[in-house]
Amino acid sequence: MRTNVMLVILVILLLAVGCDTPPPSSQSDAPRWQPEPLAYHPLPDNITWITNDSDPAFSSPKAVKGGMLRSALPSFPMTFRVVGPDSNGGFRSNILDNQLSLLGMHPNTRNPIPELATHWAYGEDKKTMYFKLDPAAKWSDGHPVTARDFIYTLTFMRSKKIIAPWYNDYYTREIESVVAFDDHTIAVKSTKAVPDLHLKLAIGPIPAHFYKELSDDFTAAYNWAVVPNTGPYQISEFKKGRYIRFERKKNWWAAQKKYFKHRFNVDTVKFTVIRDANLSWEYFKKGRLDAFGMTLPKYWHVKSKTPVIENGYVKLIWFYNDLEQPSYGMWLNQDKPVFKDQRLRLAFAHAMNVDKVIQKVLRGDYLRLPQAFFGYGEYTDYSIKARSYDIEKVHTLMTDAGWQRGYDGVWTKGNHRFSAKVTYYTDEHMPRLAVLKEEALKAGIELRLEKLDPSAAFKKILEKQHEVAWMGWSTNVRPSYWQGWHSDNAHAPQTNNITNTDNPELDRLIDQYRDSLDKAERIRLSKTIQRKIHDIAAYVPTYMVPYVRTAYWRWMKLPEFHGTRSTDQSMFDPFSSAVGGLFWIDEHVRKETRDAMKAGLTFPKVRIIDKRYKPEAL
Repeated sequence: MRTNVMLVILVILLLAVGCDTPPPSSQSDAPRWQPEPLAYHPLPDNITWITNDSDPAFSSPKAVKGGMLRSALPSFPMTFRVVGPDSNGGFRSNILDNQLSLLGMHPNTRNPIPELATHWAYGEDKKTMYFKLDPAAKWSDGHPVTARDFIYTLTFMRSKKIIAPWYNDYYTREIESVVAFDDHTIAVKSTKAVPDLHLKLAIGPIPAHFYKELSDDFTAAYNWAVVPNTGPYQISEFKKGRYIRFERKKNWWAAQKKYFKHRFNVDTVKFTVIRDANLSWEYFKKGRLDAFGMTLPKYWHVKSKTPVIENGYVKLIWFYNDLEQPSYGMWLNQDKPVFKDQRLRLAFAHAMNVDKVIQKVLRGDYLRLPQAFFGYGEYTDYSIKARSYDIEKVHTLMTDAGWQRGYDGVWTKGNHRFSAKVTYYTDEHMPRLAVLKEEALKAGIELRLEKLDPSAAFKKILEKQHEVAWMGWSTNVRPSYWQGWHSDNAHAPQTNNITNTDNPELDRLIDQYRDSLDKAERIRLSKTIQRKIHDIAAYVPTYMVPYVRTAYWRWMKLPEFHGTRSTDQSMFDPFSSAVGGLFWIDEHVRKETRDAMKAGLTFPKVRIIDKRYKPEAL
């Protein structure tokens, strides 16, 4: 299942280089840990077990095992922890995607499918789900996955020692209990009934035998720990600042399960730190990386005119998906003086000529994102539209707020100029921001552009030291508002309310949404919340990209259907239990391609455009 809070931007600090290997999962000379015996409860008699083995498999029986996928990282992660300070970064998904949950989600039907649980049942109270754990499930260190690991999840996630307020709150406020009936049968109970209960209660386990008892120095002690997982790959080697290597488990317990069979085919995945995207492109053209994202128009339209593509050594694919849209945009920090006044926030929004960026810089390939929660079906208010570029509206709002144009055309009031620093993290976005800067100046607003290393940018934003953050958040299956918009998370570092929104009426709506027992009411509240967020105007939506575009060497093989309705970010995602690991490497074709390049032979040029899952609205 998708995690509730995942960051799209890449985060991570360059660390000292020295050779590193994963810390051992246990010390051989340490006293053997003896857990307290579990108290088993009697299983209710009126349980109706269900499963899902009828949805179609979504892999190719033609897939073969072997080879290494070579990918790039723009910077090295600050930690391998997935909770606590500095953990909410781009690399985090590679770790989480190798940790299965009780249930997964079929990428085409969106129905629940087995992962760590083989069967499940819904309690009559509409707050409880029962799960039969797969007795074959094992951690990567060989320990069996048992009820104890799910009970320990609550202990771990509620602990103040992990320094993770969001998880502390969620696993206290939203998850009431985990009950064991035997080693392989559990119940997870919500604090309240909610629609789509499986989306909430199909939690993942925490390895109790690994953590044992948490110490006060948890964040430092486990900063580079390679925690046992249940998925197909595990970190096997890393060198700080240089690379991270994952190895496929040779006898992975789930390899022959219906929804995992013929997937996760490469033996090794190696992420090499390459800090510059242009340098990554050069690595790719030389065959030192196997695939390269081509979403940026300059790559798809211009840089694709290169011999390795023209000669057929590299293929191109444009694959449409049908998903909730990440909230790309500009996030205004309301704790900064210039953005405390709603009129100035509105003026800022009307001074951003995003449509011109889309047409002139992005070649019309991207679409304007209307608001922060777009694409959630009945939970989205599709009447909300992004504010248009309008210099006259800027003038009206600014004069009403008592500002006037200065000698250089920038709005001023006393000793204050309407000048805002925009923090961003990649050179690729500079042309977009340059257009926004030029157009904003016409409206009397000065943008000062600040490019930081991805990790430094993310750290500054989470510490709430930014004025304007240029970034995006990823999605969940249902809109989630508390972490990003509730005052509980305002005016404090290391939370996702990076606009420091502190609005009592919005808090009340969000609390009602979280506590609601009725699906229809939640839908109504969701739309009301979205309208309120739109009115607060602390977020300026920019664009959405409902597709994946990728260049890949011809030895990289995809199924005949290419991808799924939920395929996002990459056609060559190696790990995700929902959509990853569908590809494989053909070593014969690799040799054939290399030999052809040496001999000056060519292959037909291949450019695939797959619109099978293109949303009808587009």
